[in-house]
Amino acid sequence: MYDAFSMSLFFAVVIMVWRVLADFASYRRVFYAQVVALAGTGLATVALALLAYDLAPAQAGRVVATALTIKMLAYVGAGPLLTTVLVRVPRKAVLVGSDAVRALAVACLPFVDQVWHVYALIAVLQCASAAFTPTFQETIPELVDDRGYTSALALSRLAYDLEAMASPLLAALLLLVVPFDGLFALTALGFVASGLLVATTALPAPAASSRDPRRAAASWRVFVTDRRLLALSALNTAVAVVTALVLVDTVVLVRSHLGGGEAGVALALACFGAGSMVVALTLGRSVDRFGIRALMVSGPVVLTVGASATAAGWVLASGPVVLGVGWAVLGAGCALISAPTGRLLREAAPEGGLAGVFAAQFSLSHACFLVTYPLAGWAEGLDPVLMLGGSALLTGLCAPAAARLWRPASAASGGASGASSTVADR
Repeated sequence: MYDAFSMSLFFAVVIMVWRVLADFASYRRVFYAQVVALAGTGLATVALALLAYDLAPAQAGRVVATALTIKMLAYVGAGPLLTTVLVRVPRKAVLVGSDAVRALAVACLPFVDQVWHVYALIAVLQCASAAFTPTFQETIPELVDDRGYTSALALSRLAYDLEAMASPLLAALLLLVVPFDGLFALTALGFVASGLLVATTALPAPAASSRDPRRAAASWRVFVTDRRLLALSALNTAVAVVTALVLVDTVVLVRSHLGGGEAGVALALACFGAGSMVVALTLGRSVDRFGIRALMVSGPVVLTVGASATAAGWVLASGPVVLGVGWAVLGAGCALISAPTGRLLREAAPEGGLAGVFAAQFSLSHACFLVTYPLAGWAEGLDPVLMLGGSALLTGLCAPAAARLWRPASAASGGASGASSTVADR
């Protein structure tokens, strides 16, 4: 049954990808660049854990945790700063330059012999990623039309989910034939390939106003003046709570409480990714039918119901089926929030401020993980029912906050954004 589900999901993904990429040649090349870079990043994550054990066997977990913290700090601190500093630099130069820096940083990792060298290179690597990602997101709307933009966002989400599911398996297969430091070399080649794809793609020139540093910096203000983006902060928190729960605590739930093995951990994470992918596959039709607000505000509700139901199921009959179904629902809830976010940002961005808005969202959304990752790590010692119930409580608080802040256009009386009714307001 699982094989049949996997094949059906695979063919659905292939059809969707083919339809979108066939219509937009420039976006096709940029999407391939994203996929290659993501695959390399996934391999580097696995290799980093092995490198940490090689350098400090007794403190490998601490080394990896510190590296992840540095990653989040780079995203939070470097993202908006680099976007402002590089706003006058051509987008292609930013994207290709970021890939070049990432390739060099990763290529140096196999040669380090001190833990602090790892931290320094990870900081450089993630600062480059903090420059690349918002610029990449800003470019997408100009490569596709309005309807294609929704599908492009869904594809971007699918790429992230597939990377999370496929990278551990790909790394395991490669480790059968290459040493772990070979994964760093493959990652560097992935960044080089990404840079070459971008360099050979014709990217449209942005409007002159978007090259104004004052506009890019001022775009941060919309996050405190536009009620939709204030609501997005609550929605980001809900996603961070559940994502941290899944990424940090799945191994504990499967190995310690269910007595499963590595395959069980991989399958549980695959269920989370599959739930997210199902939502991404239907995003275009869902946005047209329900509107962005309805989808995104329902996300925390789905997360609360999913975590609560999983906790209840754990009490009645804990097992891999309960965990798998619960994780699939949580994946769907996260995708309801994350997948349409790009369209919301595009609607809310002031003229010439799209790059700044994407950079702000990139930093603010990752800042939530500075709290939820440690919280999830502390929760691993709790009973699973308390762990799941606590997550349900936190996401449950986010749901009414988002709904109250982001009122429907018909109910808003002169909201801060002052925007007319759009698909994002419905």
